[in-house]
Amino acid sequence: MPRGAFRGGIHPPENKSLTSGLPIVPAQQPSKVYVLLHTTSCPLNPLVAKGDQVLKGQKLADTDQKFGVPVHSPVSGKVAGISTVRTANGHDDTAIIVESDGNDTLHESCVPVKNPLSLSRDEIIAAIREAGIVGMGGAEFPTHIKLAVPPSAKVDTLLLNGAECEPYLTADHRLMLERPQDVVAGAQILMRALDVRKCVIAIEDNKPDAVQALTKEAASVPEIEVMAVRTKYPQGAEKQLIKSTLGREVPPRCLPFHVGVVVNNVGTAVAVADKFYRGLPLVERVVTITGSAAAKPANLLAKIGTTAAELVEQCGGVKGELGKVIFGGPMMGQAVFSLDVPTSKGTSGILLMTAEEARQREVLPCIRCGRCVDACPMRLEPAILHQWAEQQFWAEADAYHACDCIECGVCAFECPSKRPLVQAIRHAKFEIGRLRKAAKERGAK
Repeated sequence: MPRGAFRGGIHPPENKSLTSGLPIVPAQQPSKVYVLLHTTSCPLNPLVAKGDQVLKGQKLADTDQKFGVPVHSPVSGKVAGISTVRTANGHDDTAIIVESDGNDTLHESCVPVKNPLSLSRDEIIAAIREAGIVGMGGAEFPTHIKLAVPPSAKVDTLLLNGAECEPYLTADHRLMLERPQDVVAGAQILMRALDVRKCVIAIEDNKPDAVQALTKEAASVPEIEVMAVRTKYPQGAEKQLIKSTLGREVPPRCLPFHVGVVVNNVGTAVAVADKFYRGLPLVERVVTITGSAAAKPANLLAKIGTTAAELVEQCGGVKGELGKVIFGGPMMGQAVFSLDVPTSKGTSGILLMTAEEARQREVLPCIRCGRCVDACPMRLEPAILHQWAEQQFWAEADAYHACDCIECGVCAFECPSKRPLVQAIRHAKFEIGRLRKAAKERGAK
């Protein structure tokens, strides 16, 4: 296969022109932020109480669980309370509500590191964990866990994901254009944490200006290669990007480090640079406000925990009849029930769709056309997996590798019958996981 190619995939309408030419602008100071306490399945223990005065960057909650990361206050102000809120995934979560005083006074712990590349690997990883840094592409997987690869793993390459293949979203594109020095600086720190001498920054070739900006910035760092890859969805998925850039195939039920690679988002690299060179933990991120129902699309540097309602209002509100709100992009994003939902560390965009765009299409019987099979980048058989899920045949779904599905939405996009393939496979994955957990618990007794 030529560089940038992988099996399957599609070319959906990109719809990036709404915001690709718009610079990042700071969002207005939110009236309050909702700092969520249930990250990566690890509930956090609050370190503050109602009525406490807090500063920007101050740690608000933490845990001693391995996969947990602390959260920090994105603003200075007063803790208005700790209560339950409904999040983007539809579940209830506990949140520390901080009312902003509008000053953004920094906490004393927010100090830059003079020479981060002189730190040991363990010191860098610990600092990244302490800053609450997670994957900024949407999955929110803890970065310190990715970096702490098993001793037996022979990792030789850091792969920075700048593909941003999801339609509409341009947050990473603008970061690469406007902060290429921080992408490179963050990459160097991540390379130091992994003890590798090679980094590839992969960018889809529909962003030639970003390729040019990072190529120029990385010219003095021979260990870093900027690579333009073919524009194709889901190019930004880990396994597909590894295949496209390095020609390595990640086997089923394996992770990138099994083939010598660790993948991080370019936004994560910028967050790492912010931690070491600005002293700032992960309390803000770029959010693309976009879609046909957005009055004034924008790329906002927003405080994490700001509600979608406040961010959309700053962009002129809703235009026309609002049909659907999606956190993220249209392929893998999460439809939310209300604009009052707070953003999280993984909220890369807020997509506002019109009522016509969101209109429910009639679901028809499967016609056995095989288009879902041809398009699936994981080489699965979505139509059969959907059938097993409908009949609740979880063992059969497991045998057909349901858990290898990356939920990219390619199969549903291609299906002429508009069948809810992704939802069915997601349900099957949940049931398979539940049954595996139950079996493991029985075996432990």
